[in-house]
Amino acid sequence: MDKFDRQILALLRADARTSVSQISREVSLSRSAVAERIRQLEESRVIQGYHASVADPALPSIKAFLELFYKDSRCQDYVERMRAFPEIRQCCGISGETDMLVQVETTSMARLAEIRGEIESYPGMQRVKTHMVVKEWSM
Repeated sequence: MDKFDRQILALLRADARTSVSQISREVSLSRSAVAERIRQLEESRVIQGYHASVADPALPSIKAFLELFYKDSRCQDYVERMRAFPEIRQCCGISGETDMLVQVETTSMARLAEIRGEIESYPGMQRVKTHMVVKEWSM
């Protein structure tokens, strides 16, 4: 992946509906070169899909990351349990002291506390640490 691929990805992240013509103007490549690069990024699964980010302005959005620390279990065991929560957007097994990082988006602090409470009660769960999202930047 070179600087052109990174520029293309940044533009698509900002707006997945950006036309190939617009991208080609912004990165100074021909339209066919940009289309080919996008095709290659899709085939190599760097681009895994295009999604609409939809917000209901009537509903506040609470976003947080939960750091999970547990013993005698595999990440996959907990991932299966977390599929029950539609508010959980992503589970990541990561390196270091933390066993798993969980991204949560919900409509209230009360619901976040419920989800956290259920996760804390899982067998083998030693500790759950919450990080609230206070600001986001698009890349």
